[in-house]
Amino acid sequence: QAKYLAQIILVGAQVVGRAFMRALRQEFAASRAAADARGRSERPQSAAASRIIGISLQEAQQILNVSNLNPEEIQKNYDHLFKVNDKSVGGSFYLQSKVVRAKERLDEELRIQAKDEKEKGWKAET
Repeated sequence: QAKYLAQIILVGAQVVGRAFMRALRQEFAASRAAADARGRSERPQSAAASRIIGISLQEAQQILNVSNLNPEEIQKNYDHLFKVNDKSVGGSFYLQSKVVRAKERLDEELRIQAKDEKEKGWKAET
C-alpha cells in the first residue's frame, strides 16, 4: 500500500509540475508580447531608453504624477517624493529608488526630445 501511495504522490507531483511549467511559459510569452507592444508604441530612441533605464515613459510619468514633460513640474514632484520617501524620515528606500529611476527616465526623454527638435531645426534650415 505504501508503494501505491508513493506512486500516487509522484504522479500528482509530476502533473502539478507540468501545469506549473506550462503556466510559467505562458506568463513569459505574455510578458514578452507586452514588452514588444510597448516597444513598438514608442520611438526607437525612447524605447531604447526604457530598456536601458528599466522603466517605461508612461510608468515614469505615473510615478512622478506628471501628465506632460514639463521640466519644472517633474523637478518639483521629484523633490517632494524623494524627500517624503527618505529612509531617515521613515520612508521606503525602494520607493525612493523608483522615484530616482522615474526622474532619470523623464530626463532622458526630455534629452531625446531636445535632440529631435534640434535636428528638425537643422533640417528646416537646409
